[in-house]
Amino acid sequence: MSQPVQPPNQPQQPFGGQPVDGNPYAGQPGQPAPAAPTGNPYGQQPPAPTGNPFAGQQPGQGAPFGSGAPFAPAPPARNNVLLGVLVALGAAIVAGILYGVIAGSIEREVGYAAVGVGFLVGFASSKIGGSNPAVIGAAAVFSIGAVYLGQLVGISMVLADLAQIPFSEVIGDHFGTVTEAWSQEADFMTYLFLALGAIAAVGGAKKAG
Repeated sequence: MSQPVQPPNQPQQPFGGQPVDGNPYAGQPGQPAPAAPTGNPYGQQPPAPTGNPFAGQQPGQGAPFGSGAPFAPAPPARNNVLLGVLVALGAAIVAGILYGVIAGSIEREVGYAAVGVGFLVGFASSKIGGSNPAVIGAAAVFSIGAVYLGQLVGISMVLADLAQIPFSEVIGDHFGTVTEAWSQEADFMTYLFLALGAIAAVGGAKKAG
């Protein structure tokens, strides 16, 4: 006996089988069922950006342009030759005037005062400009000038006292007389004090450096 022929192109069930208990997403036994939607449209999206481009890096990772901090603090300013020379000049002027006031008040020069002038100039200049030879040399030269300036101030104070005229008048109107008096009174000790100022400036610069 012949069997009846099945009609062709029978419709297939969706998802490989019949619905199970009214769940259209359930598959046949042994087949994994697709995940059902959770109702959260953002559940599968990646986390939103936080605005920090380095938030995703692990601890200890370096900056994108190199290891360590991207901007290292600048070292303190040091070894500024020009500033050191200017400090030496300013200190020489101040110390020279003070030295002259002391010499004029007691009407004599003091070797320790000349040494103190040179040491102050050398120490201050090297403290700012470092131990650069140019700074040390400038401090030595300015120290000689400071002691010389102090000697002129001291002579001016003595002349102003003898002539009973103001000190400013001696400096302003009779400065030539002051320098001439210095030349006449200069002796070995006068030049020794100048040398002591330069030597003390070198020592002060090395002490500061």
